[in-house]
Amino acid sequence: MAVQVEIWTDINCPFCYLGKRRFEEALEAFPHRDAVSVVHKSFELDPTLPRDHSDAVVPHIAEKYGISEAQAAANERGIGAQAEAAGLTYLTSGRDFGNSFDMHRLLHFALAEGRQEALLDALYAANFAVDAPLFGDAERLVQVAVGAGFDESAVREVLDSDAYAEAVRADEAEAAALGARGVPFFVIDRKYGVSGAQPPEVFAQALEQAWSDHAPQLVTLPGAADAEACGPDGCAVPERN
Repeated sequence: MAVQVEIWTDINCPFCYLGKRRFEEALEAFPHRDAVSVVHKSFELDPTLPRDHSDAVVPHIAEKYGISEAQAAANERGIGAQAEAAGLTYLTSGRDFGNSFDMHRLLHFALAEGRQEALLDALYAANFAVDAPLFGDAERLVQVAVGAGFDESAVREVLDSDAYAEAVRADEAEAAALGARGVPFFVIDRKYGVSGAQPPEVFAQALEQAWSDHAPQLVTLPGAADAEACGPDGCAVPERN
């Protein structure tokens, strides 16, 4: 019996970074974790951005939500505190944002190679934990993928083509059909949806519920437990009158 978990994410999304760690904490404690398969799917927060776009995060947040840059910076520090509590490094200033389409294409390539988690973790680290721009620079993307153990020529071949573009668009259409309006968005066995970077306890409850669906509890009929039966210590011998 296997439980399938699909996670829609975007590299730009700090709560995807945080949500992944919280889900992993729940999964690590799950008694049947070896029977859980996880796949990460594509969701672009802003697919309209040009491929070469890179801009500072804090001014962007301030403009998008109509708040001051000081407030935006405070929000980033708040997320940073949550990340630190989860054991993650999170740079609260100096990060950039941009178009993530090629990153999602590479994540599909990594999935085909059987090493999707390795690339996703490398991209998250490059965005949130390393003090260097990530977006709008194909060479930087190649550097991150090679650093995660992928073949440079294979990575360049993907980036220089339209490989996996249809897979990315299919993921995004699927997310829309499922009603996902933001990320992270977790779907378990195509039955249970969990939205946002929930506490580990919420993910644990969802996993337990999905597992119980696969392995329902046996109901013993009334009176059956009172009848004679055999066990490891032998069989009950009825008394003779």
